Amino acid sequence: MSELRIDDLHKSFGGTVALAGADLAVAEGEIAAVLGPSGCGKTTLLRCVAGFERPDGGSITVAGRRVEHLPPQSRRIGVVPQEGALFPHLSVDRNVSYGLRGAGRTGRVDEVLDLVGLGGYGRRMPHELSGGQRQRVALARAMAPRPELILLDEPFSALDAGLRQSLRGEVAAALRADGATAVLVTHDQDEALSLADRVAVMRNGRIVQVAPPAEVYGCPVDPWTASFVGEAVWLEGEVAAGVAETVVGDVAVEGPDGPARLLLRPEQLRFGDGPPNATVSKVEYFGHDALVTLEFEGGVSLRSRVLGRPPVAGQPVAVSVDGPAHGFER
Repeated sequence: MSELRIDDLHKSFGGTVALAGADLAVAEGEIAAVLGPSGCGKTTLLRCVAGFERPDGGSITVAGRRVEHLPPQSRRIGVVPQEGALFPHLSVDRNVSYGLRGAGRTGRVDEVLDLVGLGGYGRRMPHELSGGQRQRVALARAMAPRPELILLDEPFSALDAGLRQSLRGEVAAALRADGATAVLVTHDQDEALSLADRVAVMRNGRIVQVAPPAEVYGCPVDPWTASFVGEAVWLEGEVAAGVAETVVGDVAVEGPDGPARLLLRPEQLRFGDGPPNATVSKVEYFGHDALVTLEFEGGVSLRSRVLGRPPVAGQPVAVSVDGPAHGFER
């Protein structure tokens, strides 16, 4: 059973088309990420599901109930906005309990604060918290009423890079521990790939691919998706019997035979001990890894991602391909 189902959703603002027939299904207990560039329609999609915008056509079903005609408060959907939007005059526990009813509200507040790693913070005020802590309070507030669905709208965008990386793991763990169904909207590829069970790639108002993160990264549906989801290394080749002869040597190819554009990821280009077939022209060092630009015969330039100590500019190197390329018809 799909906890969320979006069918043929359309939305325009004047002459601008934001959604052009978007389709998406999210299973109960699943964390899905809607990933796309600015202007692709992902925020409009979220706002239509939340009830902040009324779609022009199509349907939205949550837990088996059509909701596109209902006001936001009747949809049983929790929303975590970009910057938390806590009530500044209310303590943490009163922020989290806002909207809760019944005798068990105190116990539920304590439960969700523990889930987000803020047990014992209930008496604090929002201004006493860090940015990451405020976002965790916002998540706890969304989780507290046990909604059918939780929507997260670029929830880490206002945080610095190091905090984003640690917090997204904590958020995913809290959602899974509570059995929540969630949809994360983001333009950050690392965020989507590391946090979600499935990634929905969006372009020009449509969902173009929905798959587990490893499949979206390793077997993208088209060259645009390949270049958007991670760094792409492109080779031209003629595929015969699943193999293409390239400047890097023979490469196994997943895809049809014939003229093809071959997709590799930078980490697939490996250095070995054989005869040199490339020269290092540039090294971009990041500490944990490095991007190495390689020059091959015929003016072909490719980039490799290297862990550990990289080679130096001007050094001849032996380069081979680890694993198959993904081929697209040319």
